[in-house]
Amino acid sequence: MRILVLNGPNLDILGRRDPAQYGTVTLADLEGIVRAEAAEHGLDVDFRQTNHEGELVTWLHEALDDHDAVVVNPAAYAHTSVALHDAVEALTVPVVEVHLSNTWKREPFRHVDHVATASTAVIAGAGADGYRLAVAHVAALLRA
Repeated sequence: MRILVLNGPNLDILGRRDPAQYGTVTLADLEGIVRAEAAEHGLDVDFRQTNHEGELVTWLHEALDDHDAVVVNPAAYAHTSVALHDAVEALTVPVVEVHLSNTWKREPFRHVDHVATASTAVIAGAGADGYRLAVAHVAALLRA
């Protein structure tokens, strides 16, 4: 089984961007965490990052035919993008949204999450471990 793991804007500079909020983990570290957890469950991983909303939408469309589940950290686009909501809503595979920080403990504009309303589950505030938890949850959903 194959999972698509998507990372949105500014996640390419993790470890350098606001370490007090996001920690010192890098995107490469997150990829390692995801691949290790996926291997434990016999899952193949397609891991990607972009700073462009339309590219995320295109990649989500790929999941219609090429993937069994999606883990997505839409980052700031979670709070602004109806297009991402619609792309996730169109999927028939499980979608787990991940945020490193607890967005509901942050600025009020982050309390609106368009992607969450279309996702199967949301994991927020668990830091890098949220990615591991998301992959484990996806694996459980795929076994069910």
